[in-house]
Amino acid sequence: MRFDVITLFAPMFEALTAHGITRRAFEAGLWQLATWNPRDFTHDNHRTVDDRPFGGGPGMVMLAEPLADAVDAARAAQRAAGIAATRVIALSASGVPLTDARVRALAASGEGVVLVCGRYEGIDQRFLDAYVDEEVSVGDFVLSGGEIAALALIDAVVRQLPGALKEASADDESFAHGLLDAPHYTRPEVWRGRAVPAVLLSGHHAQIAQWRRAQSLVRTARLRPALIERARQLGLLSAKDEQVLRSDAQGAVGRAPAANARAPSSEAANKADASAYNGRVTMV
Repeated sequence: MRFDVITLFAPMFEALTAHGITRRAFEAGLWQLATWNPRDFTHDNHRTVDDRPFGGGPGMVMLAEPLADAVDAARAAQRAAGIAATRVIALSASGVPLTDARVRALAASGEGVVLVCGRYEGIDQRFLDAYVDEEVSVGDFVLSGGEIAALALIDAVVRQLPGALKEASADDESFAHGLLDAPHYTRPEVWRGRAVPAVLLSGHHAQIAQWRRAQSLVRTARLRPALIERARQLGLLSAKDEQVLRSDAQGAVGRAPAANARAPSSEAANKADASAYNGRVTMV
C-alpha cells in the first residue's frame, strides 16, 4: 500500500518510518510513503500557498492551485508505481469520523491513498469539491493542521495490513468486534496493593474468554454506550451478553480488586474459580 501526503511539514512523517510497528512494516515493504510540499508547485517568489478569505474573516485560506498540482503529481507517481486506483482524502475537523471499519476498509482496498493536510483557517472549497473523494476527522476538536490526523490514519491502516501484526493481535483490539477491548494485566500479580483478577491466573481458557467478553461488554456500556446500541442493531450481542449488561445495570457487577488484596496462586485460583467468577465481572 502507498500513501502520498500533501503537507507543508514533511519531516513530521519521518516518525512513521523510523519507529515501531510502522517502521518494521515499512522496511518489510508492506507500505510506501511519499510527501509533497505545495510550495514546490507555486510560481511566485514568495512560494505563496495561502491568501485572505473572500468575504472577510480571520485567518488565511490555502490556495486551490498548488494543492491541485501537488495531488496531480502524487497521482502520477502512484500510476508510475503500478497503483491503478487512488483515493484522495482531506483531513478536516468537519469530516466524517474515522472508524475502525473505515480503517480496515482502506487497508483492504488495494488503493493508493493521497492525504491532504490543511493548515491555516482551511482549504479553498473549490479544491475540495474538485479533487477530494472524502473528508475525514479524527475527533470533534481542532488541530493546528492535518498532519497529526494523517499520522494517526496511516498508523491505524498500516496495523491492519497483512504481516504488520500477528493476526490475533489485530483481531483482539478495541473496536475489532464493535466493542472496546477488555483490560490487560501483566506481572507482578500484585502491584501497589492492586491484585490481578483471579480468573486470569486460573489457566481456565474458557472462563478467561468468558471474563474478557464480559469485561468488554461492561467497559463499552459504561464508557461508550452508543457502541452497545450499534452492536444490538447489527445483531452482535447474544442473550448471554444481554444478561451481563442487565447485571451491570442493576449494580451486580463487581469493581476492581480491593486495595492491599493478595493475588491468589494459580492453584488457589483454580479451586476458587467457579465460585469467584459466577457471573461477576471485575472492572478497572
